Amino acid sequence: MIELKKRIEEIYEAPGMDKPGDFGELFSRFRKLLNSGTARAAEPAGDGAWKVNTWVKQGILLGFRFGIMEDYSTDSGFNYFDKSTYPLRPTALNDGIRIVPGGTSIRTGCFISPGVVIMPPAYINTGAWVGPDTMIDSHALVGSCAQVGARVHLSAAAQIGGVLEPIGASPVIIEDDVIIGGNSGIYEGITVKRGAVIGAGTVLTASVPVYDLVKGERLKAERGQSLVIPENAVVVPGTRPLKSSEYAIENRIQINCGLIIKYRDDRTEAATALEELLR
Repeated sequence: MIELKKRIEEIYEAPGMDKPGDFGELFSRFRKLLNSGTARAAEPAGDGAWKVNTWVKQGILLGFRFGIMEDYSTDSGFNYFDKSTYPLRPTALNDGIRIVPGGTSIRTGCFISPGVVIMPPAYINTGAWVGPDTMIDSHALVGSCAQVGARVHLSAAAQIGGVLEPIGASPVIIEDDVIIGGNSGIYEGITVKRGAVIGAGTVLTASVPVYDLVKGERLKAERGQSLVIPENAVVVPGTRPLKSSEYAIENRIQINCGLIIKYRDDRTEAATALEELLR
């Protein structure tokens, strides 16, 4: 993999060059590493930190640069046109993945662990990594390079954003045992730590403030780092007064924010126990 990493970096740093003669074989090897989970856009680095693997994101972008449009349409009338480098991901019964019929698409170049359940329709983009026994519910999205841990529940219409660029930026990271409520969205490199619960309808981005009502503080991202939702935090949507103009103050205009209202306890566990029955 060291040799492959070096070659991808060389090609990426020469954006004006034509498609290298060895690119087809090189990208095929790279894509297999993504599908097997061996190569990841980001990975745990110890002590709760995460490391971004820039070369992996470079390789994914090269696939878009050098891929050509191809017709993948089927005889059943399903029209599908995409880059030749990114067909649908091959899956088989012995992969141990439960894919319920009804419109789900999994793009090649992502890793899906055994025990994952995918309800229709869902979409998993290239570069994503999904851990064992995770449930991806209907109309859920796992964006490019997003890292989703084990035993996570992405509820219906949950959106996990993708971060391919900037190259060095962290993708969205959802650690183990997290519950993501329906119609919620996690974007722009947010990290949700182990055991957290994101309530239905909560939208978190780099610019959305999050207030911890238990500790009486506002969560802030470290310089150059992404915002981190703490372990076992229970986050719900809230609002705060907008004070950027006299008009906003006079009309009592509110703006979106996230509120940590508690930390996970036995009552929270009982409320989320139903998901085990669905497996």
